[in-house]
Amino acid sequence: MIYVLLAEGFEETEAIEPVDIMKRAGLTVMLVSLNDKYVTGAHGITVKTNLSIDEIVRTDMELLMLPGGPGHEVLDEDERVHDLIDYAWNNDLYIGAICAAPSIIGKKGLLKGKRATCFPGYEKYLYGAELSEEKAVADGRIITGKGAGAAGEFGLKIVEVLRGKDASDKLRAAMQY
Repeated sequence: MIYVLLAEGFEETEAIEPVDIMKRAGLTVMLVSLNDKYVTGAHGITVKTNLSIDEIVRTDMELLMLPGGPGHEVLDEDERVHDLIDYAWNNDLYIGAICAAPSIIGKKGLLKGKRATCFPGYEKYLYGAELSEEKAVADGRIITGKGAGAAGEFGLKIVEVLRGKDASDKLRAAMQY
C-alpha cells in the first residue's frame, strides 16, 4: 500500500501525476488527509481523500509519499507525519518526497550519505545528502523528485523501484514519456 499524505496547500501536480502513474502500474495507492476528507491544493483544486492519517494501517505500508508545495510546511509541523516517517524508516519501508518535501526528511538526517534532489533553494535542508540535478533519484529506500515538472519522472522512478525497470519502461512508452 502506498500512502500519499495531502495537507492543505499541497502541489496538485506533484501528488496527482505520480498517483496516476502508480495506479497505471497496478500499485495500490491511498490519498490521506491530515484532517478533513477534502483537501485543497495550492492552486485551488480540491481532492477527496480515501482516509485520514489516523486510519493508516502501518503494517500495510510499502511506501509513504510526501508531495511539496506550500503544504509541505503543514506536513512538517504535524507530529503524526513525523511519526509515520520514523515508522517507515525504522521498518525499512520506502519514503518518497518531491519538490520542497525532501527537506522534511532531510532535516531528520535521513538523507545523510544518500543521493537526493529537491526544488531549488531547499538543498540547504538536505543535511548530508549528495545533491543531484536529476529530476528523480532513488537511493536505497529514499526516492526524491525535483518539482512539479519532474512529477512524471518521480512517479516512474517509484514504479521502477517497486515493480522493476521493465514495468517502468513499459509504462513510460505507453504514456509517451
